[in-house]
Amino acid sequence: MIQKITQSAFRIILFFSIFLCTEMNSYAQTKAISPQVLSFDRICADNTTEYNATFTYSGFPAGTVFAVELSTNNFTTIVTANTISVSDPAANQKTIKFNVPSNLPGSDTYSLRVSTTGFSSAKFVSFGLKTSFPIYFKAHDRQYTINNFNGTATFCAGGSISLTIDGDSTTPPNDSPLKFPFLTYNWYKDNGVSTPPTLMAGASGPSYSVTAEGVYYVETNYGTCTSESYSNRVTVTSAASGSSVTINSSLGNPFCATGDDTVLTATSGNKYQWKKDGTVIAGATNRTYSTKDAGKYSVDVDFGGCVATGSIDLKSNGFNASIDVPDDNKIAEGGTLNVSVTTDASTPKYEWYLNGNLINGATTGSYLVATIGDYKVIISQAAGCVTTKEFAFKVSYSTALHASVIPNIINLNSTVNPYWNIPDIYKNANTKVIIISSNGDKVLDVVNYQGDWPQTGIDFKNVNPVYYYVIQSDTGEKKGSITVIK
Repeated sequence: MIQKITQSAFRIILFFSIFLCTEMNSYAQTKAISPQVLSFDRICADNTTEYNATFTYSGFPAGTVFAVELSTNNFTTIVTANTISVSDPAANQKTIKFNVPSNLPGSDTYSLRVSTTGFSSAKFVSFGLKTSFPIYFKAHDRQYTINNFNGTATFCAGGSISLTIDGDSTTPPNDSPLKFPFLTYNWYKDNGVSTPPTLMAGASGPSYSVTAEGVYYVETNYGTCTSESYSNRVTVTSAASGSSVTINSSLGNPFCATGDDTVLTATSGNKYQWKKDGTVIAGATNRTYSTKDAGKYSVDVDFGGCVATGSIDLKSNGFNASIDVPDDNKIAEGGTLNVSVTTDASTPKYEWYLNGNLINGATTGSYLVATIGDYKVIISQAAGCVTTKEFAFKVSYSTALHASVIPNIINLNSTVNPYWNIPDIYKNANTKVIIISSNGDKVLDVVNYQGDWPQTGIDFKNVNPVYYYVIQSDTGEKKGSITVIK
């Protein structure tokens, strides 16, 4: 009997011991994370800001990795913060130093917690004793432009006009926030100095459709965080049919057409069509039009239901010039041609050229041509708008008047013809011209001779040198001598 009682008692003791051990092991393995109050009530982050989240923990094995998680919808969707370092300020306590991802969509309602595999803490409470608070990454913190940096815009009464954040390629150069697609915006109507601006409800994108007159601008939405990311202000007015449109020239009017184009800019509207001297300019349907040409320009601006037209008589402050001969001219052998240019240039300068060579002494507005060849005259205006104009013309012998006489004397001191010039009938690719010195040296052997020999110095010694020529053409061969004098 005693033995049976002893055995029964042993079973009870053993069961109690196993139960107690199990309870103790269960208690020892209970996991807990207790967040401490955060030292901040919002996160306004940039590339340099860092934040700390401190918590106590129990029941986790050594080496457990913890991470800070962010969410705006009770952690249905989770964004994991970037862990910078983890420290242990006390027993069973850790501090995670972190920053937020640079592409984080900003919100005023982020919650923060610490998690590890299979376990998450309760939400951290911020310095303001709230479980949700603003978190923004300020990816863009500089001023930018809207409406092509134009301070005015017009829409048709009863219609609307879209104001849009400019891209980086806009003129003038713009540092656009559009390169950060996760950013949102707040559009405002400015009510003056004494009245706060009106937030345009529902307008969070890069464009806003204006339906009422006023002054508008946009700010990048960083909630209650301070920001330098905002636009210029645009004054928007309404227009009725027949309203005026103005056109401005970037280089003024008149403008100097020798450098960059002048940019014509019309009053802001929805659609544009440019014309010059009443004729539609194909493809010119932007608000601006660039040109180097003077003329009467106009633009039809559609404000969204009503169309208005503006015009500008664009003038150049260069000069006008003309020449009194055609491109091709004929003279008889031994004849002359008087060529004149007229100009309204201020203190003009004239330069005359024959076959690409400057004609010395020809510095007036007229020149007496006595030699055939290719001519040009350049007129320059050195004062005001510095510019030049050039006219080219050709002079040749008339076949009706031309005699086939081949000259046998060259006067190097002649200002009219210091070269050996032969009739045009011998100036072609089928005729060879050979010139030989009295010593028998061949000094010229060409086809298509252009009347430009000699081009090097002639050694006169004590007598005028004599050369001999041979002209070989389809019609036969001609020979003769050439005496050079000076």
